Amino acid sequence: MRKDMRSTCPINLSLEIFGDRWTLLVLRDTIFTGARHFRELLNGPERISSNILADRLAMLVEHGLLTKAEDPSHRQKVTYGLTERAIQLLPVFVQLSDWGMRHLPVGEEYAARGAVLAAGGPQALEAFMDELRETHLGPGARLRPAPDGPTITAQMESAYAAAVNRAAGTRPASR
Repeated sequence: MRKDMRSTCPINLSLEIFGDRWTLLVLRDTIFTGARHFRELLNGPERISSNILADRLAMLVEHGLLTKAEDPSHRQKVTYGLTERAIQLLPVFVQLSDWGMRHLPVGEEYAARGAVLAAGGPQALEAFMDELRETHLGPGARLRPAPDGPTITAQMESAYAAAVNRAAGTRPASR
């Protein structure tokens, strides 16, 4: 633990890590969009600068919220992954999203993923956390068997795509 912490209050200690918008947005993009590489995170909708992104990624790795591994597909590329500590933040992100949807003029496409989780209740939240565990920690990391039917990730992506299509005035392609 750093020696320059202002107090040992749990809210203060948490804000020492998450107290700026960029850190939460990096985690948001890793959790909800599956961004795992520097370039993917750099191209998020808020357009974070490369030096800020590099700093936040290093800090998240240092605090044990992300892992950093060489990407086998490219020698100069690294892959970031969520740790269990970061996955356990999902309920916090859902609550932030829910609050924003109730009190702020959010875009439908940005609310779509959170709405899937909110509508699915605790079961959807737990299922999505297990999907994240499987993706970031490995197939044996699930706490419960995968449910039948479409994954929560697939449901969120479908809801997002439908919202984007509605905003663009287009219809989704029929299958």
